[in-house]
Amino acid sequence: MPPWSTIDTIMFDMDGTLLDLHFDNYFWLNLVPTMYSRAHGVSEENAREIIRGKYAEVHGTLNWYCIDYWEDELQLDIAELKTTIKHKICVRPNVEKLLQELQRNNKRLLLITNAHPSSLKIKMDHTGIGDYFHKRISSHSLKLAKENHGFWESLQEIQSYEPERTLLFDDSVPVLRQAKREGIRHLYGIKQPDSQRPPLTPNEFPLIEDFNNIMPSQSDSE
Repeated sequence: MPPWSTIDTIMFDMDGTLLDLHFDNYFWLNLVPTMYSRAHGVSEENAREIIRGKYAEVHGTLNWYCIDYWEDELQLDIAELKTTIKHKICVRPNVEKLLQELQRNNKRLLLITNAHPSSLKIKMDHTGIGDYFHKRISSHSLKLAKENHGFWESLQEIQSYEPERTLLFDDSVPVLRQAKREGIRHLYGIKQPDSQRPPLTPNEFPLIEDFNNIMPSQSDSE
């Protein structure tokens, strides 16, 4: 249980934290190879091999998350493709309930995502959860991915926060580790980011299985 009374700012990752990661895994691992195969006249098996190589080249960099980069690299309309399966975008269980409780407790809520601004817009428009947040920030605005050195310090320039009184929820261990290096005190991972895949192996960060289990109403902030 987070010590809510000692926390002022709560930062949420989007994909795999607020939203089910199944949408993104299906999109990048299934739909994109299929469409690449059709567009470039190669077998789906070859398309998967080609795309896996391209993914590996930029994993962990901002380009990994950049729609503009992938549209140029793959010669596909990535943004449009995402809209064709937007029905697969799902808010994780009890997310809205937690956001509502945190609002009632006067916490400052920030959405901090590596997603490209166009992806952020598609998902906020579809789910309607964007209005819960004081600010929604794409890492593209800082030209750094969240797992990159200096991201969390750079974030202070556009959204000041006190690291000792800040909590971050994120399904990425590299992101959580970088946030820890840069002083954010309260760090929580997500046990099962993709509802269609097995839960993550326990690591050095506590993993949230259900947001309903950490409601402020159950803690010392009441």
